[in-house]
Formats: sequence, structure tokens, C-alpha cells
Amino acid sequence: MNYQETCEYLYHQMPMFERQGASGYKEGLSNTLAMDEHFGHPHQQYATIHVGGTNGKGSVSHTLAAFLQECGYRVGLYTSPHLVDFRERIRVNGEMIPEEYVVNFVAQERGFFEPLSPSFFEVTTALAFKYFADKKIDIAVIEVGLGGRLDCTNIITPLVSVITNISFDHTQFLGDTLAKIASEKAGIIKKGVPVVIGESHQETRPVFEAKALETGSSIIFADDKPEIINYTSLPSGKMHYTTRNWGELDGELGGIYQEKNLNTVFAVLKVLSQKGYVSECATKKSHEQFRKELVDALANINRLTGLTGRWQVVKTAPLTVCDTGHNVGGWIYLSQQIAQVACDKKHIVFGMVDDKDISHVLDMLPKDACYYFTQAATKRALKGSVVKALAAQHGLYGECYPSVIEAYRAAKEAANPKDFIFIGGSSYLVGDFLKNCI
Repeated sequence: MNYQETCEYLYHQMPMFERQGASGYKEGLSNTLAMDEHFGHPHQQYATIHVGGTNGKGSVSHTLAAFLQECGYRVGLYTSPHLVDFRERIRVNGEMIPEEYVVNFVAQERGFFEPLSPSFFEVTTALAFKYFADKKIDIAVIEVGLGGRLDCTNIITPLVSVITNISFDHTQFLGDTLAKIASEKAGIIKKGVPVVIGESHQETRPVFEAKALETGSSIIFADDKPEIINYTSLPSGKMHYTTRNWGELDGELGGIYQEKNLNTVFAVLKVLSQKGYVSECATKKSHEQFRKELVDALANINRLTGLTGRWQVVKTAPLTVCDTGHNVGGWIYLSQQIAQVACDKKHIVFGMVDDKDISHVLDMLPKDACYYFTQAATKRALKGSVVKALAAQHGLYGECYPSVIEAYRAAKEAANPKDFIFIGGSSYLVGDFLKNCI
């Protein structure tokens, strides 16, 4: 099989939650443990950071990876989902895993893993962990796939566990209250391993405190004493921050939600400093040298790690932005930022998948925008016609298009240079846009 055929094999032969929904989700760690033993426990050959939570996992993971790279480490980064190319999930110092490695791994190992009937994510996790070991990395930033307690990344014992925030998502697996969801995500907290909580809530804070007490883990709530004093969204789409200890900083990642993510990152860096993993920056080097590496990392996250789809400005006239926010927690911030955009008219290319709370998201969308309803090329996508009908119940009106590219073309033709075009609602929709329209 060539690379494309190998990807199709992984997508269609392995149960895949991202394409199939609940039928593609496998609970438990038995397959992961079997594959880990088969490959000689590769994750034990390097240090790790484990990043879970409902929203912000990707931004926090990429930001941490960028900073560690600036400190001189060889950094593995494992995230999901990918937007355009499967290899986006597995990177070393920003470089995607080679096609040849993916092809050879499947060809050589399918005889072992096929009898296990593993999920797509189980196979991909085994591939990532082995690749990182083969590349002799120093440290890996590992993003949780879904939940925490039973996620197949949860075989690692990291330097620090990170939980960005908790909101309602994947309730069919994780529970129908914030406390239940927090309990599942708290499953990544390990005995004696420090934990950083990005955003706390009166329902979730006691859950995390109890779990940390049970495991003997020190716990930091990043929002108790946030590093960022204030922030401004710049016309370029980037962010400007005023911090307590590091002065004025510019962040390449756009979106007002990045303030929460960056506060989380600062709290994680404190833990890493205490463990000696950024000591060459924080201790042996001067304050100014640490700040320089911080400035360089924040200003170059996309180049250093390959991150896309976070309030990504793809055109300036008309201002055109895509964002992977895909649930209520993410849209709380996205709706605020869209409302703040100064323009003549807003055009929104929109679609969602079938297991999200679309009603509450539609409640947050602007009533005065022109809508282009569509669906991504995934079985989980709600049909554009369904989204259009639901939107009408919320006073949102527009036309329906069979694909993202056709919806975007219609928006582009209708917009004048002083208008604003937004593309989002699901990661898959943004992936289709970046693959076919840029």
C-alpha cells in the first residue's frame, strides 16, 4: 500500500470515532496495553506532559511544544484530530511523521494488531509513541483524545498533568453534569504527579481537589492567580498581552479564548521549572533570556508546531477567518469575538456534527449575519438542510450548500472588501475549508 491507501485502511478498517461517532469509540485500555507491551513500552523512553480538558487542549499543547523547542529540546507532539493530513497528529519539532514511516508501520505490524480489533485512535497512539522513541526525543506533549480516565493515552506517567477546562461535550460517554465530566477527565491525574487546572468552576473544583488529595498530587488552579493582567485582540488577528512577570507579549494564536489557554501554559511552565525541565531558561539563564525564548515561542507557534485553525486569518479583504471551535464552551468565546469584528456585513459559513449541542450554539450566533449552511465530508456531519431548518428556529437565515467549498465560494462572491467571512462550527468543516479553499 502507498501512503494514501494506508490512510484509507486506517480510516475504514479501524473503528474511528471521528468519522463514525459512538460506534467508533472503544472504552478501556486493554488493547493499548497489549500494543504498548508489544513495542517495548516506548513511552517510557522520554518524558511526557499530558494535556486533557474540553476546550483548548490543542492550543495549550502546541504552545508548550513551541516553548520547549525554543529551550532546545527535541519535542514530540501528539494531537487530534487532523485537519488536512493524517500526519499532522504526530510531529517532532514541528515536522510531521514521514509518509514512509506510517506505511511501513502498518505493513509490518498489521498482522499483530488486526486480531485485537483496535480502534483507529489506539493504533495511532501506538504509532506515535513508537515513532517518538525511534526519533529519540527528549519530551513529548500528549493530548488526550476523549475524556481521560479510559483514554488510550492514559498509560503514560507524565511530568505534569494538565486539564484546561470542563464544559459539556461528549456527554454520552463522559456524563451529563460538569462534575461527572470532570471526574472522567481527572482520571489522568497520577500518583504524586502535579496537576494544573486551567479554568475552575464551583462544580468541578471539588472534584479535582478530591482526586489530587487521593493521589497525593500538588494542584495549581491557573485562574487563582493568572499571569495575564489584560489582553487585546489586534487587527492582524493576533493577541497582545500584559503579564505580571514578563511584560508585554504578543501571541500569534488569535482568539480571545487564548488568554485562558496562555494562563494555563504559564502555570505548567512553573511546574516544569521546579522539575528542572526549563531550568536552563528559568534558572541558569537570565530573566531576559527566558523572556526572549518565551517571546519567540509565542510569536512563532504556527511555524514551530504547524498549528492551524485557531482564529486563523486567511484573507484580509474581506477579512476571512476560520476557527475549529465546535461546542458550547468554545462558542462562548467565538460568539463574543465575532460580535467585536467591525465590518459592513458578516457572512458565516456554518455546519456542525451530530453529537454537539447545536441549539445552544445557534443561540449565540449573530442574528444580522448572512448564513451559508453546509456539511463537512464526514458521516458525523449534520446535513446542511437540517442545520438550516434548526437555524431558522433561532432567527438565523441563509442558503444551503452541498459542500464547504461551494458555501465559501458563495460567501466570497457575496462579500465586499469591508465585510467579514467566518468559517466554522466543526473541526471537520474547517479541515475541508483549509484543504480545498486555501
